[in-house]
Amino acid sequence: MGRSQETYGKKEVRKRKEQKRKEKEQKRAKKKTEGRKDSFDDMIAYVDEFGMITATPPDPEKRSVVNAGSIELDIARKNLQNDPEIFHKGVVTTFSELKRYGFVRDLESRESYFVHANSLEEPIKENDIVVFKVGKGIKGPAAINVKLFRE
Repeated sequence: MGRSQETYGKKEVRKRKEQKRKEKEQKRAKKKTEGRKDSFDDMIAYVDEFGMITATPPDPEKRSVVNAGSIELDIARKNLQNDPEIFHKGVVTTFSELKRYGFVRDLESRESYFVHANSLEEPIKENDIVVFKVGKGIKGPAAINVKLFRE
């Protein structure tokens, strides 16, 4: 039975699919005939004393004993900008009493931080110089413990 009303585009798509299927079948048959079976020893890799990956096992005579207590485990260094223990000095760029939020720009880094009225220790208004800590907000870093700067 012939395919009725088959367009040139549909024929081409069908031909490409059949060609791909045949190529896959040929690859599978080729792998079977080669009979390559990977052993565990072929898959294993070693790391030398310089941290390079090699296929040869390490020399047991070069082995050295390491005291487990001398290994220092450490987390990545904290970004001091986001350290909640450090106070930052900044200027209130905008603050809406009605909406109860605004933004504070750090004087050193020129970065702008969101500030909510719940994070205020005393009332602030625009262009006030304030001292604050940087903490985690809902959408990123936010100013917390905000209070007016007094010299």
